[in-house]
Amino acid sequence: MTSYFIRRFLLIIPTFLGITLVTFLILQFVPGGPLETALMQMRTGGQQGAEVGSSGTTQGIPQEAIEELKRFYGFDKPIYERYLIWIGNLVQLDLGTSYKYNEPVWDVITERFPVSIYFGLVGFILTYIVCVPLGVYKAVKNGSAFDFTSSALVFIGYSIPGFAFGAMMLVLFGGGSFWDVFPLGGFRSEDWESLSFWGKIWDQVHHTFLPVLSYMIGSFATLTILTKNSVIENLSQDYIRTAYSKGLSEKKVIFGHALRNSLIPISTGLGHAISLVLAGSFLIEKVFNINGMGLLGYQSILDRDYPVVMGILVISTLLLLIGNILSDILYAIVDPRIRFK
Repeated sequence: MTSYFIRRFLLIIPTFLGITLVTFLILQFVPGGPLETALMQMRTGGQQGAEVGSSGTTQGIPQEAIEELKRFYGFDKPIYERYLIWIGNLVQLDLGTSYKYNEPVWDVITERFPVSIYFGLVGFILTYIVCVPLGVYKAVKNGSAFDFTSSALVFIGYSIPGFAFGAMMLVLFGGGSFWDVFPLGGFRSEDWESLSFWGKIWDQVHHTFLPVLSYMIGSFATLTILTKNSVIENLSQDYIRTAYSKGLSEKKVIFGHALRNSLIPISTGLGHAISLVLAGSFLIEKVFNINGMGLLGYQSILDRDYPVVMGILVISTLLLLIGNILSDILYAIVDPRIRFK
């Protein structure tokens, strides 16, 4: 099994290179890049009489200025050379400088880390706290009115996009046409630093409730139904009937025997907890005005800020690949019957 995981870790290298190479090539051919934007700004700012030719070059701007811009953005070199330079810098943990913010990409990204980690951890923990007990109770009450009603509510929530649910919650509880219960958005209040200890906690909870609910609503159905089906399957096994025949109470049979084995397929998802740093949806963050990783990535694509886009891609790809391997490791730990070859 050790050789299997060694192969999996070695496969990270070609997989990572393939993902980054394809994305890098796509970004180079997308129209409206930083070079075109800079030339357009020069044309409209100081060259009002210039025109953009049909070939995409800007007329009326000295060729020396164009060549200087190409050298500044690295477009004076072939694509393959640009990619190799980018990989060489990446090995040295240099993600480049943001075109928009004119700061190192690491600094731009790490500013959003606390927000992403916070919402990711809170959403992840609450999802397991709510969905696992709910799935167990649905399995015990399988076929009852509670089971049908909760399933209907869970799948209705699953069918509603998180950003749409968030917008609806803001209309209802954000001081719009109905109740003024929660703030319209933001991560914290502007006067958060001046609040007392308990005031800071309350303010953070106040700003967290609706965004986290919007993040979680889509994952409720998956985890709840997975838990329910897994518990139902284990309740039909022979060892459960043996436990009942020994006179064990229903509570002890369910939580001491059935649930423990039912958590095997659920616990493998814990390996993806490492990717919580990039949790979030740019649409949800846009609705609630949360400056997290999702919104940063989306805005960077619109602004053609390629270094930031590639930086976020590097982090998300590595976390995803490592998370998949950790899931396999957890699967082998919690279920000794599993053997990877």
